[in-house]
Amino acid sequence: MDIKVLEPGFSICHAIYPSDITELKAQGFRSLICHRQPGEAEDHIDTNELRQAAEAAGIELVEIPVTTGEYTAEAIEAFGVAIETLPTPILGFCRSGRRAVSLWIHNQLQQESCDIGLLLQAAHAAGHDLHAEKDRFTKR
Repeated sequence: MDIKVLEPGFSICHAIYPSDITELKAQGFRSLICHRQPGEAEDHIDTNELRQAAEAAGIELVEIPVTTGEYTAEAIEAFGVAIETLPTPILGFCRSGRRAVSLWIHNQLQQESCDIGLLLQAAHAAGHDLHAEKDRFTKR
């Protein structure tokens, strides 16, 4: 797994599987946020399998499925609630990590003193260059 820290308590990663849960637990993760759509790709397993493995390890799993580039107010709000209420550290994941980092940016922009440039730098450092999408990230 290629886990990238965006801020203390929140990291992103590409797709994970039930076989990854033991390693995630060993790394200290207490919560997972899945941004994958059901059946979006052949390699996307039934989330129930992942949920069972996570629960057996004492890790919480929340699903906030989104399509790349389609971040609704409801999804951004649900992400914000998850970030505020889930035990940390939290790992957000999707196929590549791009949706997880995009929702993180949208959520961060809800704060008064947020700097989009710093958020985009953090995304880039995590392997996702979102500078071309800068205008899509707006305060709500």
